[in-house]
Amino acid sequence: MISIIKKDNTKESFNVQKVVDAVNKSATRVMYKFKPEELDYICKFVTDKAYEKNADEISIAEMHNIVEGALEATNPAVAKSYKDYRNYKQDFVHMLDEVYVKSQSIMYIGDKENSNSDSALVSTKRSLIFNELNKELYKKFFMTAEELQACRDGYIYVHDMSARRDTMNCCLFDMKSVMEGGFEMGNLWYNEPKTLAVAFDVIGDVTLAAASQQYGGFTVASVDILLEPYAEKTYKKQYDRYISLGLSEEVADREAMKDVRVDFEQGFQGWEYKFNSVSSSRGDYPFITMTAGTGTGKFAKMASITMLKVRMNGQGKKSCKKPVLFPKIVFLYDENLHGPGCELEDVFEAGIACSQKAMYPDWLSLTGDGYVADMYKKYGRIISPMGCRAFLSPWYERGGMEPADENDKPIFVGRFNIGAVSLHLPMIYAKAQQESKDFFQVLDYYLNLIRRIHQRTYDYLGEMKASTNPLAYCEGGFLGGHLGIHDKIKPLLKAATASFGITALNELEELASKKSIADGGEFALKTMEFINKRIQEFKREDGHLYAIYGTPAENLCGLQIQQFRKKYGIVENVSDFEYVSNSFHCCVREDITPIEKQNKEERFWNLFNGGKIQYVRYPVDYNKGAVKSLVRRAMQKGFYEGVNLSLAYCDNCGHQQLEMDVCPKCGSTNLTKIDRMNGYLSYSRVKGDTRLNAAKMAEIRDRKSM
Repeated sequence: MISIIKKDNTKESFNVQKVVDAVNKSATRVMYKFKPEELDYICKFVTDKAYEKNADEISIAEMHNIVEGALEATNPAVAKSYKDYRNYKQDFVHMLDEVYVKSQSIMYIGDKENSNSDSALVSTKRSLIFNELNKELYKKFFMTAEELQACRDGYIYVHDMSARRDTMNCCLFDMKSVMEGGFEMGNLWYNEPKTLAVAFDVIGDVTLAAASQQYGGFTVASVDILLEPYAEKTYKKQYDRYISLGLSEEVADREAMKDVRVDFEQGFQGWEYKFNSVSSSRGDYPFITMTAGTGTGKFAKMASITMLKVRMNGQGKKSCKKPVLFPKIVFLYDENLHGPGCELEDVFEAGIACSQKAMYPDWLSLTGDGYVADMYKKYGRIISPMGCRAFLSPWYERGGMEPADENDKPIFVGRFNIGAVSLHLPMIYAKAQQESKDFFQVLDYYLNLIRRIHQRTYDYLGEMKASTNPLAYCEGGFLGGHLGIHDKIKPLLKAATASFGITALNELEELASKKSIADGGEFALKTMEFINKRIQEFKREDGHLYAIYGTPAENLCGLQIQQFRKKYGIVENVSDFEYVSNSFHCCVREDITPIEKQNKEERFWNLFNGGKIQYVRYPVDYNKGAVKSLVRRAMQKGFYEGVNLSLAYCDNCGHQQLEMDVCPKCGSTNLTKIDRMNGYLSYSRVKGDTRLNAAKMAEIRDRKSM
């Protein structure tokens, strides 16, 4: 009988079943399941090698080497997993030391990587510290050495490492499916609401609960149409009550309509309070988006207009009201509904007034040119953005990735993204130049690197149980989401997208042609056409819905500069400022008009169908006519358009204006400033401090055209 000498010098009888248990755990970490004949081979290999030593005792280190030999001959990926886990104690000491250092920084200094997280709060600090640990675990057990090197050097950037092991990214949540007929949440059964006021409360609770189980944007689409039947119920209930009191039909109608309007006002105000003050279990304020504007019924119109008026009027003390950040509002623009003289022109006017005062809503064209409008005009289906800018690729009811026939229709509501990995194009170009290689050959290498990360992410997340997000996977929030709590979510992932992110396209053009996108752009266009061609090929080969995403670089805008400087130094108009240009946009320092900016960026619009937004900066002497004209122009072009004004509010006296750092009325520096972060709004100043990182603040200071 052979004894195994353990690390603590104790002895244990050799038992090959322990080998089976260990190798199965290693296989699980790389999403592999051994066949019975493979396990038989491993057991025979290990047993034979052990007895060949002709010794009564074998050290645990020797036994590990034998097992590794068996695995190398069976599955090298599992062998690596086994070897990595073997050394986990030493690695964990280093990892936890790193986490400890970062935790001390978070505890006493704070963190500005995500402007939606208030790192002053105890709950947020706890979450951020956990995120640091989860990020290290992701790098240790999910990523290959090749991928880690690419990330550390800066050629690619894996977004949200701290959450990718647990859950999915942004989504279009199917709130209607969850609400209809009732649902279970937190082991409590919720009946479908019978009034508008209750519907607002329930939708708010579901939104916070479901958004906490993911990362990224959480969108409730066409909220005007969603709320319409509950407004009808409240109207009928109140109308019948007034009739029972002996009032005439005319008076009953008038009073019941007043009651519905009050419920809308209080409901939207309640959402604004809830979504801007109640942080999620992740420690941040979830990025919640509501889209609206196409409902033609009287209550749908009332919903849209009231939501816009509530946002425009702001929240706060009577003398110091200011607009909130969440939910982000997106106006769904149909030229045939919102154009001059059309049925919903008054809803459009309310939207313009709100954008002029609060920067939101952003505007999504359903009837211009391009992918989003094509889907609407052909199928009548709206692709609302997920969070700030992500858009889903079509998934057809019967055909899946491609329509089964001319009658097959795409589905968008109830679907989601599984994560984004971004390219650093200037770094890749500089590497190709330094190594005398073809840029597109090097680019293709990194595209395939991202592709493999996405492939493993689909496989990994598919093993998750539906109980991890019951509102989405069990109660109908996601397409096909009526699983049992113990079911794996793999069937739901076939309709999920995965994003290849692009940023610093302007700096790529500067490196390649010594021109900006505003002055040139030909090389940037050629690059994006190449990336689009390769992604289409990946989709066909892998059967996954890959998408190309204009990355909203928040913390990344400064990190990429640091990475570039470390390897390639300071290059004029590439790395000599503190930030890279966001997505495919012209550099913020370009002194160009809003119309010029729209025209320059239009060339790239249909090359970023997985995520994009276009925005322009309005001067201090802006007027409503200018806002309206530029929004209509953007809608004709098929854009998803944002208005950027840079709003400032004095928290002492309530004075409001654009672009102030000191209140001209009372001299206070206790200001709240709201700036367009990327595709969304954020506080660039709160009580004299900022939630934004230094690189983003430098970009805001330099803005001329953005």
